[in-house]
Amino acid sequence: MSGIETILTDTAPAPAGHYVQAVRAGDMLYISGQLPIRADRQPLPDAGFEAQARQAVTNMLEILKAAGGTPAQLARVTAYIVGVANWPEFNCIYAEMLPDARPARTVVPVPELHYGFLVEVDAVAYLPTITTA
Repeated sequence: MSGIETILTDTAPAPAGHYVQAVRAGDMLYISGQLPIRADRQPLPDAGFEAQARQAVTNMLEILKAAGGTPAQLARVTAYIVGVANWPEFNCIYAEMLPDARPARTVVPVPELHYGFLVEVDAVAYLPTITTA
């Protein structure tokens, strides 16, 4: 595979701005920041940190899956969380949702996120192309 391929899936929210859900460039997949928005854009039944974290990670995983990847192929994840006090809860949710994957990870406490959300997650995955002779 050469060039840049856009990844879009209806199992994650459509982009609301001038970006795509993910871009595959060669063997690398770059997943845009995912907010805790349902694919159907309906409100979450619970607006608490746990529900938001689960939805943001779910969106990331759905886009990864749409590109043909698995959590084991995640190379790096960055999570932006409002309030350092949410870090332990994020750790628990993240470990539960990605039990066997241990990509490089950065958690960045921030004062606020767009629309008042409490978490945003982006990722990079390595998806090697299979070539046949």
